[in-house]
Amino acid sequence: MNKKNCYSNFNLISLIRENILYIEPYISARIEYKEEKNSIFLDANENSFGAPLSFYNSYNRYPDPLQEKLKKRISSIKNIPPSNIFLGNGSDEIIDLIYRIFSCPGKDNAIIFPPTYGMYEVCGKIHGVNIIKIPLLEEEYQLNLKDIKKVINNYCNNKIIFICSPNNPTGNNIIREDIKSLIKMFTGIIVLDEAYIDFSFESSISEEIEKFPNLIVLQTLSKSWGLAGLRIGIAIASKEIIYWMNKIKFPYNISINSQEIAMKALDNKDLFFYNLKNILSEREYLENSLKKIPIVDIVYPSSSNFFLVKINSSSIHLYQYLINKKIIVRDRSKVILCENCLRITVGTHEENEYLISNIKKYSDKKNKT
Repeated sequence: MNKKNCYSNFNLISLIRENILYIEPYISARIEYKEEKNSIFLDANENSFGAPLSFYNSYNRYPDPLQEKLKKRISSIKNIPPSNIFLGNGSDEIIDLIYRIFSCPGKDNAIIFPPTYGMYEVCGKIHGVNIIKIPLLEEEYQLNLKDIKKVINNYCNNKIIFICSPNNPTGNNIIREDIKSLIKMFTGIIVLDEAYIDFSFESSISEEIEKFPNLIVLQTLSKSWGLAGLRIGIAIASKEIIYWMNKIKFPYNISINSQEIAMKALDNKDLFFYNLKNILSEREYLENSLKKIPIVDIVYPSSSNFFLVKINSSSIHLYQYLINKKIIVRDRSKVILCENCLRITVGTHEENEYLISNIKKYSDKKNKT
């Protein structure tokens, strides 16, 4: 099936909210005139005398609203044209923008596949969008394509589908061919969240973004790049979708500090790969160690930097025990298909050893009682 036939029913403009279609975007000073050296900037009502700081700074000036230098750096690493990249204040801002552009409150639906990242539902509810939940298949945590097809065919106003792969909190890759099948059958927007893709041995689907006009791939600098405090989320999509994101985003959504520090980090690829190698090594160590503890029922396969771990007794009790030992994990036992499960992030070797030691102690106590 060729590209034209696959997407003969996809019409981007028809998906966009009417008020967004005709909105006049805010034009910031730095959009009208891009920064040049030795220019005197008297256009943005900035403080020309600077901030009350003892060290040199340029924080009195607004940041590049389109983050062009940072996008070029990301482009060179991910082999994606800058025109196909949008940067947000974390992926959460991008999720919010997607709802604002493509969904009408009280009218449209978004489809999610729990257990999955909670902000898809929270953000949808904030926007007054109906959330349709189709649980992943139990045990394997894969898409239930049979039920998904029924929902797509039987419900009107399905605008957005969110898929997380590697999935959070389960850690597994969603089968790539299932994702592509869903992209091709759906005439709305597919959002594929690849926040953890660098920990997976599977390549990013963003490398094929030109094939899929209805696909938005989310990535981030928070996880593998270790820049969670900077809040830089990445959307990779068609130039047309990127245009609408830029049209309605807040003018200066990423600070000067965040942009500059991110570029320095992206230049240090050797340290990035060194840290990534260590995380993958510790992931293997943690998995093998957890499987040997009697209280651990299942360590689910992971392509991320965390594990979903099923406990054969109360996960809440173990969770509280670990807190008392100053070890903080996530209790996911109230999440659908995650009964008695903890989500445990891969730490340093010392952190992982301390974790394993304390879970063993807890397990031994339970076996004696």
